[in-house]
Amino acid sequence: MQKPECNAAGDAGRGAHGTPPPSPWIVRFAPLVRPGARVLDLACGQGRHARWFAARGASVLAVDRDADALAALAGVAGVEARAVNLEAGGWPLAGATFDAIVVVNYLHRPLFPHLLAALAPDGVLLYETFARGNEAYGRPANPAFLLEAGELLRLAGDRLAVVAFEQGYVAGAERGAVVERLAAVGAARPWPPALAPA
Repeated sequence: MQKPECNAAGDAGRGAHGTPPPSPWIVRFAPLVRPGARVLDLACGQGRHARWFAARGASVLAVDRDADALAALAGVAGVEARAVNLEAGGWPLAGATFDAIVVVNYLHRPLFPHLLAALAPDGVLLYETFARGNEAYGRPANPAFLLEAGELLRLAGDRLAVVAFEQGYVAGAERGAVVERLAAVGAARPWPPALAPA
């Protein structure tokens, strides 16, 4: 799936290097990710979240199939950029484990079991993408690329503890969108997790 470039899921303006700023959802729940964590930014595009986590001391593997987009990450301290087609062949990160996995504006359901397997037992999953109903507002409109209502909750199942979940319509500067968002932690994470002040 081609990753949609859309600010409707909560982004406004442009960040450093001409990339959109990090998603407010990711920023809000980033305190769940411990300092020095190994983070996977899946389908990262130009790496707005990879840059953000690396600037906070994380070691980030930024993966995308678009080598041109990944070129924007050349020389960014704390970021390893890797061009990988996530939708062809087997899981390209077999055996790797991450303290946090970040996925924004991307959906390829066959990767779900691999993401859960790659997450450390006390790791953090931060996921935000488009959901059913978005077809009324633009792309993506193909149901294969839109989450069903509550689908991220079902992904977490009994393997992850849900810290926060929301779904619904969001207004954007350019257009509205229907999104679903999840912040969840592995079962080995001490409960309750520390949240950022409101």
